[in-house]
Amino acid sequence: MADLIAERPMVVSILLFAITTSFIYGWLQTGKRQAAWAALIPLVLVPVAHWVAAEWETDREKIESLLYELADAVEGNEIERAVRVIGDPEMQSRARSELQRYRFQMASINKIRNIQFIEGSYPPEADVELSVKVDVSDNGGRFQNVRVLRLLVLRMVLENERWSIIDYRHFPITGQPDAASQFSNQLSR
Repeated sequence: MADLIAERPMVVSILLFAITTSFIYGWLQTGKRQAAWAALIPLVLVPVAHWVAAEWETDREKIESLLYELADAVEGNEIERAVRVIGDPEMQSRARSELQRYRFQMASINKIRNIQFIEGSYPPEADVELSVKVDVSDNGGRFQNVRVLRLLVLRMVLENERWSIIDYRHFPITGQPDAASQFSNQLSR
């Protein structure tokens, strides 16, 4: 319910308008003034619902924001800023070595396919699946400005009120893992 209020204020507004309409209908059918006054309550709650949604940042929104910041850092070839969102030192080292081999002209998130929170995990964890698009050149000069589409699978953890990546893998959008795909013991496709 909290996610509905925080992330979908239009749905909440439609529900509140439906309640308002039913009170107005009751007032028109019965003539009782209490129903008309009762119709004002959900009507007043509509802007409140939008205000709450604007002010309340859910974990899902925090993760999405972090992912867009990461894409921005990769596009700017800011390797240290990009690996700062990774919480595991081994994963930081792996990501740093991968990113240093390339020069990015563009990096964007096509679609965040799924954010699945792992129930019962402490600290809270989430598996995130997203598709990304990059225009990339090899620092060794083997290829220039090649558009690459990849599927990223991330394991994230919330520590000290901050989401960070503790594991990642990337695959081609379709088909089997290729030579650039990374494997680890925590994630499975």
